[in-house]
Amino acid sequence: MTFAEIKIIAKDQGIRVVGVKKIDIVRAIQEKEGNTPCFSTGKAAECGQPHCLWFAACE
Repeated sequence: MTFAEIKIIAKDQGIRVVGVKKIDIVRAIQEKEGNTPCFSTGKAAECGQPHCLWFAACE
């Protein structure tokens, strides 16, 4: 997913994106989805959230 696509998702959910890093935007989206904001924290193997939109891209 491109950064532009991520920004669109965030804006649709009312999340501020100007001047915010990609990782922080994704984590804010995760929170809105009801998931733990753990994107790119190195815990992908143990997060237990396979339904998360970002699961496949996580590290």
